[in-house]
Amino acid sequence: MASSRNLFSLFHRHRVIPFEFLGQPSSALFSTHIVGDTPILVRDFIHKALYDPNVGYFSQKSASVGVLDSSIKFNRFEGRKAYMKHLDKIYKQSDVSWFTPVELFKPWYAHGIAESILRTTNLSVPLKIYEIGGGSGTCAKGILDYIKLNAPTRVYDNISYTSVEISSSLAAKQIQTVGEVDSHLSKFRVEHRDATDRNGWGDVNEQPCWVIMLEVLDNLPHDLIYSENQTSPWMEVWVERKQGEELSELYRPIEDSLIKSCIEIIDMPDATAGGSRVSSAMKNIWAKVFPMPRWCWLPTGCMKLLQVLHGALPKMSLIASDFSYLPDVKIPGERAPLVSTKKDGSSSDYNSYLDAKGDADIFFPTDFFLLEQMDHYCSGWMKQQKDGEPLKRGKKRRTLSLDTAAFMEEFGLPTKTRTKDGYNPLLDDFKNTKVYLSVPTHNVK
Repeated sequence: MASSRNLFSLFHRHRVIPFEFLGQPSSALFSTHIVGDTPILVRDFIHKALYDPNVGYFSQKSASVGVLDSSIKFNRFEGRKAYMKHLDKIYKQSDVSWFTPVELFKPWYAHGIAESILRTTNLSVPLKIYEIGGGSGTCAKGILDYIKLNAPTRVYDNISYTSVEISSSLAAKQIQTVGEVDSHLSKFRVEHRDATDRNGWGDVNEQPCWVIMLEVLDNLPHDLIYSENQTSPWMEVWVERKQGEELSELYRPIEDSLIKSCIEIIDMPDATAGGSRVSSAMKNIWAKVFPMPRWCWLPTGCMKLLQVLHGALPKMSLIASDFSYLPDVKIPGERAPLVSTKKDGSSSDYNSYLDAKGDADIFFPTDFFLLEQMDHYCSGWMKQQKDGEPLKRGKKRRTLSLDTAAFMEEFGLPTKTRTKDGYNPLLDDFKNTKVYLSVPTHNVK
């Protein structure tokens, strides 16, 4: 599986800087102290390791996003070998580290997203789209192109497409990319701000809209909780500095509100796929015989983002794509990240997230079942389950998770990314990725 591991590393790249990392951090989420005399939560440590202006991984890497001069003509390649040779060539010719899937498969990837929107939205009202972490603007342009050509004229004439982008350089690039079609510019705008800052969204917008997040979730901060064995209570994990440069973990009783919310969701009856009482009893017996420490990674950054989006856009429809699992993870715990660095063109992984001190990417798999539960929770529906209260109303969301291949076969044009011998990199090389769709129901008033 070495080739698939290398291919995964080749395609992965950072898409969006979560939270206001380039300026003053939010006091509600991130400590203003660095790892020194004052311990910090793991999410604070990850934030610093990735985004610190001076020593963060992404701050030290090129900020440019790879843009292909033209679309790749997949039907000209004999098969996988020829395609990979071409991919290697364009990387060597470019100064950037990564090309995103939406860029490699333009315009077909974006066209698939656009088709899914057109099929599942009410076109009798003006179409409003927000994209978080839009990169170079390739997705936005592709969607606008598709809607202009395939939707009724009134849909394109009345569309509003807003990119929420924290990077000023990417914001400018997006306008340039979308502006290649003059008529798009009156439909498109960039808001240079932090998507997780509730104030940036203004008053609650009750109108239907779409929110697009492509490869945003994997670099959002996570927290870590720890338990001595299978029956001991969970503890928050903090990072502290010992003598010199040595870092170690510190365990404290759980008090953080985001951590509490994530645990609450995971512990709900519907949040454990096979969580029967018999199974729990067997686990307790097993824990007494073979006690083992436990680690669990919690997507608190995703939780915060969903809270903000549901609060600002209660009738939003959401489409998100990301990695559903990661290969060869060495770090312990459920939903553990890969901590990967590149030296001399080859990737190597660290055994501990504490080893990442500005020289490594930290990226997480997305638990799409948990994402669905958090989505329901932040919409207000699942909160009624707290303390065992019965649900008096139906769900506020209709949700669906699809493998990327299944999504593109349904909404895209797979023939456009197929080589002569039938190999299809979009369908064949992204088996560890999924697309999440979430739309409001009639229970959203």
